[in-house]
Amino acid sequence: MQRNHVLAVAIASLFASGHAAAQTAPASSDNAATVVVTGTRVANRTALDTASPVDIIGADAIKNTGVPEIAQALSVALPSLNFPRPGLADGTDTVRPATLRGLAPDQTLVLVNSKRRHTSSLVNLNGTIGRGSSSVDMNTIPVAMLKNIEVLRDGASAQYGSDAIAGVVNLRLRTDKTGGEFTATYGQRRTEYDFVAGALPAGATWGTETSRKRNDGGTATVSGWKGLALGDSGYLTIAAEYKDQEHTERSGYDVRQQYPLVNGAFDPREKTINRFNAWYGEPELKQSTVFANAGYALEGGAKLYGWTSYQKREARSAGFFRRALQDQNIIAVYPDGFLPIIAPDVDDYSATGGVTWQAGAWDMDASIGYGKNKMQYTIENTLNRSIGPSSKTQFDAGGFWYDQLTLNLSGVRQVEVGLASPLNVAVGAEARREGYKLFAGEPDSWRYGGQVLANGTPAAPGAQVFPGFRPADASDNSRKAYSAYVDLEANLTKQFLGSVAIRGEHFSDFGNSVSGKLAGRYDFVPEFALRGSVQNGFRAPSPQQQFFTSTSTNFINGVPFEITTFKPSHPAAIALGAKPLDAEKSVNFSLGSVMRFGAVSVTADAFHIKIKDRIVLSENLTAANVRDFLTKQGFIGVGGGRFFINGVDTTTKGIDVVTSWPVQTNGYGKLDFTVAGNYTKTDVTKVPVTAQLAALSPAPVLFDRVNVLTFTDGTPKTKFIGSSTWSHGPFGLTARATRYGKILAPGTAANLDFWLSAKTLVDLEGRYAITKKLQLAVGADNLFDQYPDAYPANLNTTGNAPYSNYSPFGRSGRYVYARLNYTL
Repeated sequence: MQRNHVLAVAIASLFASGHAAAQTAPASSDNAATVVVTGTRVANRTALDTASPVDIIGADAIKNTGVPEIAQALSVALPSLNFPRPGLADGTDTVRPATLRGLAPDQTLVLVNSKRRHTSSLVNLNGTIGRGSSSVDMNTIPVAMLKNIEVLRDGASAQYGSDAIAGVVNLRLRTDKTGGEFTATYGQRRTEYDFVAGALPAGATWGTETSRKRNDGGTATVSGWKGLALGDSGYLTIAAEYKDQEHTERSGYDVRQQYPLVNGAFDPREKTINRFNAWYGEPELKQSTVFANAGYALEGGAKLYGWTSYQKREARSAGFFRRALQDQNIIAVYPDGFLPIIAPDVDDYSATGGVTWQAGAWDMDASIGYGKNKMQYTIENTLNRSIGPSSKTQFDAGGFWYDQLTLNLSGVRQVEVGLASPLNVAVGAEARREGYKLFAGEPDSWRYGGQVLANGTPAAPGAQVFPGFRPADASDNSRKAYSAYVDLEANLTKQFLGSVAIRGEHFSDFGNSVSGKLAGRYDFVPEFALRGSVQNGFRAPSPQQQFFTSTSTNFINGVPFEITTFKPSHPAAIALGAKPLDAEKSVNFSLGSVMRFGAVSVTADAFHIKIKDRIVLSENLTAANVRDFLTKQGFIGVGGGRFFINGVDTTTKGIDVVTSWPVQTNGYGKLDFTVAGNYTKTDVTKVPVTAQLAALSPAPVLFDRVNVLTFTDGTPKTKFIGSSTWSHGPFGLTARATRYGKILAPGTAANLDFWLSAKTLVDLEGRYAITKKLQLAVGADNLFDQYPDAYPANLNTTGNAPYSNYSPFGRSGRYVYARLNYTL
């Protein structure tokens, strides 16, 4: 805490010296389109002049994609960013995380207009990329509201605080006082896919299939934005979007016996039942979003600004199919078995307001922002087997919410200190409160109803596919964080740009953290420069990781045991070796070059990121010796579980290369070519152990090979993107090819590992301006209908999931669409 007081005194002294000479240099009109605000607090820095790599993705590049959502647009624009689209993964079907540079989704900071955005309340628990993380849901912001997106591909904890280990995504909003646009898009998956079917049971009366054609996933999106003037000196930009998406089905063929035998023979219905019995694909979605951004200049130079948003997302995705003959089914309720549906409702709110003004030579900014994300689960088309035939078929399973309140005060000024440029001085302070609440579902969603199976064992309690949260799981917690920073930047010589930043933070739950960053750039000639940085950073444990808990009951030899995702502070977790969560700590190095060859620009940036004590979700510790150990410690009826723990160390290194070439032809229009590539390699150098578990024989593994290999091989080591955009008169065309390197879907043993080969996806869109205001576009994403390699039958025993969730581009196939834009 003392370090924070020192920083606070330093900030106060800098504000007090506000009468020193200052100089500002507004950006010229030539480079205004590429001026960036992310990674630098100098007012006139352009994308190719920064000390750290910054990508700019314009509004048209985001709009001109088949699937109009931010995370998907970023994944086809940036080779270092991936956006897997998992299925059969509970809430992660609805809120899907993106990854930057192969790191966890929560190790990338997301800003809106340079202000911290609140995260999703969901913590990813299933076997997907990003397991154990809670990240910002960028798809809560309508594409129509964006002016551009800036992506800083460098650590920035010293500049922005927790989470900025892999980089920063800054979503910049429109500030229009006139104009507008209305957009209507409709698309559908038109695809054919192949898979591997399992072996038929002996004597089966039905056949098998290994391919399927589908026209599904119809998606209608209507959006628009309008700029309005607020008096003579203000603006109000409003955007709205409605999205209606049908689900997709990419299941394999379920060759298993579905019904109990009839007089020792297969039921005749085995021949006629639909064996494509799982959804496994994109969820069903109805989503409404509104967003407003406003600003107003007051007399005397002060300016008010603010934005607010709301999104309602109603989603439906499926679990694994329950066959008629399974113990989890009651034939009197579902004669043909059932497909349980997980239907979360997500409500997302945000509001931020602030004021900028001048105090002497200081450009001041004060703001307050609030954001909240709530996720409530309804489980449909299911039952509680332990209640019997009287069970309900729909349950309120409870849910959780996360909220964040942030106050910021910052000042920027320039001081002449005899260098080649004025010294840019930025100082600031932040106070933040975060809350997390988990609330229980209705009793029937989780309770044991007393029914036993024919063999005398108790039936499974709770709603099938997703037992509800229990009153014992419910909690309401919060924490506070305070920080202060100093950020200096100047040209030490005409050729050498240098910057230094330091930030101190205090968290009420785990203590203090101090981050620093040194960055520099040397322009040897106007056509060539080297740039680099060294820094340390951190990521605070999220409230979701600290306070999420869920419990289910498993019967072992007729005795009920509670299997729990424990809070790290739970006594049973502590008995197994859990400790209070601490911050993840990183050290980042980067070195890159910027080259210009006339109109062609090439950037190449290498990075090396060491992270210590990464927070991970442990394995399910449910072996008999764990159960016996807990019983001896006095935890009667506790059968084990899992918990979040520090202790994984990783080293990630790689390189990003981006080449851009705009061409103005003589009479044939304008062409823009971009070729970009990324190589990323992650090694796990340490995994967590606890003395308590190490003393057991055999010692349970806290973080097993599946999770280790997910870190090292679960995302592509290489990704390449080549794209070109052509425009000439009323015509326009975008063509893009994205090659994803091979990845591993790891198994619990080496013989169960499955490598997915490299795949190249091609996207194509054509545009025609019917009038000056009306434009029609038609296109196809994944034009050649590529799929990840299908699992062998032994890795897809249910037939429900023929492809791995690790696929970096999902598994939904070709998407064809048409879009109509009308400019207001």
